[in-house]
Amino acid sequence: MTAAEKIGKYRWSICGLIFFATTINYIDRSVISFLKSTFTQTLHWTDGDYANVEITFKIFYAIGLLGAGHMVDKLGTKIGYGVATFLWSLAGIATALVNTVVGFQIVRGALGLAEAGNFPAAIKTVAEWFPKKERALATGIFNSGTNIGAIITPLSVPFIVVNWGWQWAFVITGLLGFIWLIFWFILYEIPRKHKKLSAAELKFIESDTDEEKGSVADDTLPKMSWAKLLGFKQTWAFAIGKLLTDPIWWFYLFWLPDFFESTYHKKLAAVSWPVAAVYLISTVGSIAGGWLPLYFINKLKWPVRKARRTSMLIYAFLVLPIIGALVLGAINMWLGVAVIGIAAAAHQAWSANIFTTVSDMFPKNATASVTGIGGMFGAVGGIALSLFVQKNMFVYYRSTGHIETAYYIMFSVCALSYLFAWVIMQLLVGKGKAIVAQQEVK
Repeated sequence: MTAAEKIGKYRWSICGLIFFATTINYIDRSVISFLKSTFTQTLHWTDGDYANVEITFKIFYAIGLLGAGHMVDKLGTKIGYGVATFLWSLAGIATALVNTVVGFQIVRGALGLAEAGNFPAAIKTVAEWFPKKERALATGIFNSGTNIGAIITPLSVPFIVVNWGWQWAFVITGLLGFIWLIFWFILYEIPRKHKKLSAAELKFIESDTDEEKGSVADDTLPKMSWAKLLGFKQTWAFAIGKLLTDPIWWFYLFWLPDFFESTYHKKLAAVSWPVAAVYLISTVGSIAGGWLPLYFINKLKWPVRKARRTSMLIYAFLVLPIIGALVLGAINMWLGVAVIGIAAAAHQAWSANIFTTVSDMFPKNATASVTGIGGMFGAVGGIALSLFVQKNMFVYYRSTGHIETAYYIMFSVCALSYLFAWVIMQLLVGKGKAIVAQQEVK
């Protein structure tokens, strides 16, 4: 019997639950990106209309993140995650009932507000169910749900639209969340209360107690206020890292279909395959990104902080080749797909680790709140990118017939953002201790 068999594996079932929630979360938000050309033809949308709807989603997502983390910390993971999923699924279905730009802004704003609960709740779940050395891998696995969602969407939405109409694309995808809720409430509970968890696995999950005394029980401590959390440089390191890199993923999510349509003159169904290929490659990056620091910790005996920092620097360098996406794509579209896919994979690897820095640095009673604060900064970055780059720049270059120039500028921004974020995060945190340890010293 191996060590893993002696310990037990139920925690990975919980990881599977949040993987499916994240998959559904991304299906619901990315459906609209594959309906842009449909709405241009049927509802007479312009690029500006689409950008306005996209920006509205991001604004309310940012607002939701600030409150969602606090809500999850206050209500607990089980109820908080359940409420968020119920509300975003409802908003997703409601999108089928509108047909004006303002109507879409209202329902997509509601979707953004509710969807904000996913990542704070997921990160808190990982902090509750995994010791530090496994958290990046667990985060990489559940975060790969964003890629699976982005793969399922292009392969399913065009089929639904052609056969039943665009309204059913929102109804069918929205119903998935209600199915997930059934399994969530049946299968989930915090480790110490879970009847299916063995004593050996519970001990393994709580093995960080030796390093940070009191961390296991800190879910019973009073929740930290935003004012207190914003006083820590660790909070700002995470927030600025998200501010600089989250907008890149937003850019991929909302504009890749348009990139392949406008650059290679592809129709909706034909666009599905290169977009799906990008996200398929990025799925590998998400899981490998969580595995690499675990390898450094287990095989090379590196401390968690060094393993995390080195891994993130590697991922930052792997994004750089995206600068040549248009040049390579001019030779063959699939060369461009490969370079963009590698950059997207590096982003997901980066994301798995930057999320895990929260549970590395903060006690469990603050993880959802800090994740929400950082996520809010990331969404604000996405809004700024849409307002000052995508919306105005894309409209201008499309009108002049040089849309490729807009994408070249954006890919250059994508390439450099991660290295810039890595340097700032190291300057802010350095070798700083975890917040729990600082509190104990005081």
